[in-house]
Amino acid sequence: MSRADDLAADARRRAHELMSKTKQQDAERLSARDKQRQADAAKTARLKELRLAKEAADADAARAAKEATKQAQAAKRKAPATQE
Repeated sequence: MSRADDLAADARRRAHELMSKTKQQDAERLSARDKQRQADAAKTARLKELRLAKEAADADAARAAKEATKQAQAAKRKAPATQE
């Protein structure tokens, strides 16, 4: 082999090593980004679940309060009529 062939082969080898290293770094970055996205999605799903549960509990409490108010009003209406 000539000196030029040795230099060209060495340059190709370094370029290949650099490209391999870059591909590995890109794969690691993508993996980290995917893990972060999954963590964010899980957090969002958990928060949504908690929000929906709170909304359902608030709606139940509002219904119960409304029903209690109706019963109290009905009791007030009946109470004076029976006392007279």
